[in-house]
Amino acid sequence: MSHGDGAPFSSAAYNSTIGIQAETVHDSHVYFIHPDASPQEKYRVGVEFLEAGVPGRAREMITDAIVHGYDGTEVRFHWVLAMLSARTYQDLSNEDVLRLHYTSGLVRSYAEGEWKEALRVTFDLLAVLSAESGETGPVLKQLQDLPSRQHNAILRHLDLMLTGGLKDALWAETRERAGAERFGNARAQRLWAYFTAAPIGARAMPPRPSTAADARAALPIRVVLFAVSCALLWGLALAADPSWAAVELLVALGAGLAAARCGLRWWGWEPRPGLATGARVPQPRDPASAESGFTKSVRHSFDYYFSVRTPYGFSSEAWLAHTAEVRSSLAAEIADLYRESRIGVDRVNWLIRYLAEDTRNRHDSGTLFDHYQEQTPGRTKALTVAALALLGAAALAAFGTAVSGFAQPRPIWAFLAVLGAAWSGHAAASRWLEIRREEHRLARETREYHEQLAARQLAHQRWKERLDATRPSELEMETWLACDKTSFIDEALRYHRLTWRDLITHTILVAPGPSAKRGRVRGGPWRYSRYVFRLFLFTQDGVREVSSEFDFFDATRKNEQRNNYRFDALSSVQVTENADIGYDLELVLTNGPAMKIRVKDADAHQLAPDENAQTISEISLSAAGSTHAFRLLEGIAAEGKGWIERRGPDNLTPFRIVG
Repeated sequence: MSHGDGAPFSSAAYNSTIGIQAETVHDSHVYFIHPDASPQEKYRVGVEFLEAGVPGRAREMITDAIVHGYDGTEVRFHWVLAMLSARTYQDLSNEDVLRLHYTSGLVRSYAEGEWKEALRVTFDLLAVLSAESGETGPVLKQLQDLPSRQHNAILRHLDLMLTGGLKDALWAETRERAGAERFGNARAQRLWAYFTAAPIGARAMPPRPSTAADARAALPIRVVLFAVSCALLWGLALAADPSWAAVELLVALGAGLAAARCGLRWWGWEPRPGLATGARVPQPRDPASAESGFTKSVRHSFDYYFSVRTPYGFSSEAWLAHTAEVRSSLAAEIADLYRESRIGVDRVNWLIRYLAEDTRNRHDSGTLFDHYQEQTPGRTKALTVAALALLGAAALAAFGTAVSGFAQPRPIWAFLAVLGAAWSGHAAASRWLEIRREEHRLARETREYHEQLAARQLAHQRWKERLDATRPSELEMETWLACDKTSFIDEALRYHRLTWRDLITHTILVAPGPSAKRGRVRGGPWRYSRYVFRLFLFTQDGVREVSSEFDFFDATRKNEQRNNYRFDALSSVQVTENADIGYDLELVLTNGPAMKIRVKDADAHQLAPDENAQTISEISLSAAGSTHAFRLLEGIAAEGKGWIERRGPDNLTPFRIVG
């Protein structure tokens, strides 16, 4: 919707709060440069910055490489592009112009080649732009004859320099190329990987510490007492009736050995009622769990991935109900393993997804509840009970034999011997079984820990490799964004029925959109899943402003707003830097409300140890086109249209290269 001159357009888009849903920093050496790096390495990083849409940083790196002796036609070509990229004549300082003049004088001394020809064409374009009525045909033919690499780079980085009829002549080609590259390289299928958090390393629940030490310490006393009691009992029995005592002793020994063997298989290991038995993890309805945002997020993530990874024949609701206990135990385990890492659940989602898939696969193979069904066979239990009963009968028979042939006080000693053997035998057996149970548990949990960790490490490696293979490069991200800008500008020109000849200049401001995800390569600019584009078209009659929210995933736009005003209606422009929020741009129109634009979010956090907050902020501002836009809008607010026309291409007339 359009307004008349001087009537500002007020919309929530100008004053909306930008909320960041998630942020990702990819560890990469694309922009990493060691302080002692060679000039060649600095040049390489400078070119990477140039291709990623950060010309300011590119100028610094390539200039540093040249100063330290790394020079040539290719280096100078990229240096010139870095000097001119995302800038207009008004942005060039006198020093910049002098350095460009100096470089133009070097061209004739270089050996012939594609890079020299590209340099010559670049300066010829600037010379044509500076001429009163320069002939564009020959230089356009030279531009078309360049290899595609140099040709496309010149068109892209001289975008703001190329104006008027020359821009008109090249616009159709620029628009066509943008349309061809806009969805190239499987953009729709790969963008998600750029904003996906780097997966945190694999972990598994380690075995619980063994409690067998206390049992071992108490076992010898009970074994000695049991041996003394048994020796006393059978000694009295042998003294009273050797033949029966021998039989009873043999029966007791056989029953004891059988009870020990079968009892070890029954009580020698503990049943495992849950996947996280004994782990110090919050339970599903534990109040502490409800207070933990991370734990709550983990449970929600488990619910989501289990609901979308269901076995054949199960609905989402039925599968969630069927796996409630398994899911709760796994969620408690993951929350306990990663809570102290101070991370978001997005970095552990890969593991939750893997566990959901593993649970489904174990259900399909019939092994889902194996951990819950470690039960001793009934035959073993029956043999254990029978052996214990026979052992008790033999002991009672020995007691009877011991007291049958004697008078007092020997029956008292026999009674005390039976009582001592029963108590110490039970105590010794309990401690022995506890030791064996702990040894069995520790061995089992150690084996399972290593198996689980190995499987999770493999899943982590597969997911990381998939992310690395899918994630777009910085050049691809910048290319797609540049194509989107071109499409946006083209539609605005068509709507307003303007050509490039009608424009004095233009600028486009890129800001994060509402509820955007953001990501970046270490040392590089922030990129967003949602943007707000604001295009300013400056004509002789005033300013045409078009803004729109933009979804970077599918290149769709919404909430487009248009605003027209005269130069003198722009009364003030204020840029505010807030350490906690970022940069805000406030445009104040005559007799109208202020338009507040959030340019970028603060970057003081999520920095690597070798990163500087101020440097990253400048890189992000440069990539967003903010530096040029701020200077242009502030200049117009101060001086009106005269500021645009005050400096023009006349400074560049000596750039034509001869010979």
